[in-house]
Amino acid sequence: MFLIVLNYQNKIISLSIVKPVVISTWNHGIAANNEAWKILANGGHALDAVELGVKTAEANPNVQTVGLGGFPDREGYVTLDACIMDQYNNCGSVAFLQNIKHPVSVARKVMEKTPHVMLVGEGALQFALEEGFEKEDLLTEKSKKAYEAWLLKSEYKPVINIENHDTISMLALDENRNLSGACTTSGASWKMHGRVGDSPIIGAGLFLDNEIGAAAATGMGEAMMKTAGSAMVVELMRHGKSPYEACKEVVERIYKIYKGHPDLEWLQVGFIALNKQGEHGAYCLRSGFNYAIQTKKIKNKLINADFKIQ
Repeated sequence: MFLIVLNYQNKIISLSIVKPVVISTWNHGIAANNEAWKILANGGHALDAVELGVKTAEANPNVQTVGLGGFPDREGYVTLDACIMDQYNNCGSVAFLQNIKHPVSVARKVMEKTPHVMLVGEGALQFALEEGFEKEDLLTEKSKKAYEAWLLKSEYKPVINIENHDTISMLALDENRNLSGACTTSGASWKMHGRVGDSPIIGAGLFLDNEIGAAAATGMGEAMMKTAGSAMVVELMRHGKSPYEACKEVVERIYKIYKGHPDLEWLQVGFIALNKQGEHGAYCLRSGFNYAIQTKKIKNKLINADFKIQ
């Protein structure tokens, strides 16, 4: 299928449309894409696909940056953040949620059943329990031992691409050319109790415009929040940038903000993006970030993203 479109300079360009497409962050994106593809390949809705996809990481105790088994904060509590967004710009979010394995599904309930976008803390937990979610202990023995080892020094200095690849973000374009996205995390390891990053913040960790495209972030959330990173990626695509170019420009902005700052030595940020034609792209600050992509022609593979600095 081909589409004739005008870019922001009113130049006519012809683009082949790739659909469906699913893209997600990090190695655990492979398993997430596999689940999402079951819906997309059968003509299903992108919103259902992204929710089902990221739930694989939430339920996997070996993914210690998301959901069950996530690294705790410095007080020893596993606190979760998530958001979800559909083609109509409806969105739902939860932050500082404890004892619920699937915060992305709670976020979807917030979107569909309340007049609000975000619920946090005890309020989010109360809502989840009222909606039938089960309360459970999310701190696994493996993560507890890691926390006890960290306590020996109690030094907050994340290890690049290990402790600060703290998210799974997923974007999908379905057969009807509708976009949706989801983002879920246990947040930065050993964070201060009460800290919330970019993952549940619409515009920072996730944003989409169904006329243009979608973007999502991973890495140290404070950097994305300072730039409204995902929203900026989408706006750059609106003005004619490719997904790759848009991701790269926002990473460059973040680098400029942190250049000369001591936090730069351990900072990692990365973005994935998907436009309405099914083009995808990604870019990160440092080497080591990878993402999973699947289409009818690309059989779910990991790609190492280009980066600004080694």
